[in-house]
Amino acid sequence: MWNFRAWRREYLLRTASLPQRPWRKTVASLALLRGLSPDELRRLQQLALLFLHEKELVGVVGLELTGVMRLRIAAQACLPILELGLDYYRGMQTVLVYPGGFVARHEYRDEAGVVHVERSALSGEAWQRGPVVLSWGEVAEPRGSGANLVIHEFAHVLDMLTGAANGLPPLHGTMSVAQWAADFAAAYGHLQACVERSEPTPIDHYAAQDPAEFFAVLSEVFFAAPRQLRETYPAVYGQLQAFYRQDPAAR
Repeated sequence: MWNFRAWRREYLLRTASLPQRPWRKTVASLALLRGLSPDELRRLQQLALLFLHEKELVGVVGLELTGVMRLRIAAQACLPILELGLDYYRGMQTVLVYPGGFVARHEYRDEAGVVHVERSALSGEAWQRGPVVLSWGEVAEPRGSGANLVIHEFAHVLDMLTGAANGLPPLHGTMSVAQWAADFAAAYGHLQACVERSEPTPIDHYAAQDPAEFFAVLSEVFFAAPRQLRETYPAVYGQLQAFYRQDPAAR
């Protein structure tokens, strides 16, 4: 199966290509892609091509996805895996795109066996071995500096490769789980303390919700405002640099 997939990808890269003018416009419109070298842009384009062939992007609630919209999503989704490869998104096959925010309905059973239903207004969501859900409004117009919904939700996909969203993606063999946990715990504790004291937070306070959201939000900032993260939480920046095998602040 792996050999067939590898052969198919090589065949696609030889025989197919993305429309060049829309791709160049997409790259030019995304600030977080500025500074990528010609080789990095070439490999990002190849990943985006494979992503669009292997994953299904579906507009819902009447939204019709254009080719430009698909390129914008693919380029951002593939940036985190530029040095990791498309297999890091294994198990995720579908991206659902709403025109704007949406209301998610979740059921859970408490310890007493009572089933509860929660409804939440969201702009994005990622499911274990399920779809990634995005709000096109948020993709087209990020809510602020350092924000990137696509990277946020696909960071959850990477996080869940270990079986649960807990802020610990599958680290490389050269990385220390203990050091990762220590560096992230220190930064997470600092952010939570700022929130508890109602002080200004160095990053979006939503990151203090739990370790999974902390990892996802910091992944956003790592790519969208890397110098801000390096200055605020340098140890965490170093961990993300080692995991993603990229140094966005140096671009």
